[in-house]
Amino acid sequence: MSIRQKIKPCLWFDDQAEDAANFYVSVFKNSSVGKVSLYTNEGFEIHGKKAGSVMTVEFTLDGQPFTALNGGPLFEFNEAISLQVICETQEEIDYFWENFTEEGEEVQCGWVKDKFGLSWQIVPAVLSDLTSDPQRSERVMKALLKMKKLDIEALKNA
Repeated sequence: MSIRQKIKPCLWFDDQAEDAANFYVSVFKNSSVGKVSLYTNEGFEIHGKKAGSVMTVEFTLDGQPFTALNGGPLFEFNEAISLQVICETQEEIDYFWENFTEEGEEVQCGWVKDKFGLSWQIVPAVLSDLTSDPQRSERVMKALLKMKKLDIEALKNA
């Protein structure tokens, strides 16, 4: 008997849900696209989507389930929500940073926006230890606030 994930984020797109799911699955290892649901004529006056077009795409990123919804242009992503990617090595940080900024944008303090406008935080796993140490926290934050892509060694040396 398998246990379903209790919390499953749903990401709202205009009409790029399938493209986004395929992109995210290509970036994260151990990931896959699952069920794809299509719009029908029912509710057209509300959703305005052509029957047969993609409504939702279920996908899993490294064990975390998501749903991508083609809901139309009413809502767009903003920085009020982001997804954190916890990285063990600088190589892993570099990998995710390069993939998300290729057609996206670098922001600040480890944040990037991907080509769909979704915000990600590419975070070294050691950061919580460095910032929870009162002796180091101020120095670490001073260094971090000057960075776009986070540098593990520079943070450790702060």
